[in-house]
Amino acid sequence: MQKQPKIGLIIIGDEVISGKRQDRHLAQANALLHPRGLQLSWVRVLGDEPEFLTQTLRESFAQGGLVFCFGGIGATPDDRTRQSAALALGLPIEPHPQAVSEIEAQFGEGAYPQRIHMAEYPKGAAIIPNFYNRVPGFSIQNHHFMPGFPMMAKPMMEWVLDHYYADYQQTPTVEKAIRLINGQESEWVDFMQQFELDYPSLRLFSLPSISDEDKRSIELGVEGKESDVLKGYETLVAEAKKRQSEWLPVS
Repeated sequence: MQKQPKIGLIIIGDEVISGKRQDRHLAQANALLHPRGLQLSWVRVLGDEPEFLTQTLRESFAQGGLVFCFGGIGATPDDRTRQSAALALGLPIEPHPQAVSEIEAQFGEGAYPQRIHMAEYPKGAAIIPNFYNRVPGFSIQNHHFMPGFPMMAKPMMEWVLDHYYADYQQTPTVEKAIRLINGQESEWVDFMQQFELDYPSLRLFSLPSISDEDKRSIELGVEGKESDVLKGYETLVAEAKKRQSEWLPVS
């Protein structure tokens, strides 16, 4: 088992930026990563503007890590991700023979003259099988490019994780939390700072909320390996009782 790399998502599409389409890739990616003991480090949502897309990909390739990119690999003029990836790497874009075969097998003569452009990738890319309609995505330098349609992207991302990154998979983490009723985060800062020193293997989180009736609460919890989480959770409960705070377990 290798140390987990930084994992990022790039979600591409003017329709997401404008709010015309609600993103589903973030939730879907987390649902695939968490059972494998992996987690995201960052997410970026971009429009289809080619210069900024190329700049973002250039930065992403340079910083390393593992990146999943969704959207913009179709054949219409506003699909610019394939071209931007090639520019970001300083590589020519060219037809991938296996991708050409897949698209021809799926569409026959209908692959030409437009659909076949979806088989053009940066030189040296490998295909990602598309189990929905046989139009592949592509991988290059630990970046994996998939369609913007979540029903296509999900099995493709799953294939990438199991095909390339099985050695990074770990025991999944768990979470346990309490809800502090009418609590103020400022009252718990010193405790949280000490908790992080006492439990360096755990991720402590604090999520304040205000209801429609203007009632305040704080979800205070921990994430990590189950044995460590149980100890950390007991410490949260003990502190709430010590302070005589009103609290409830979060299911």
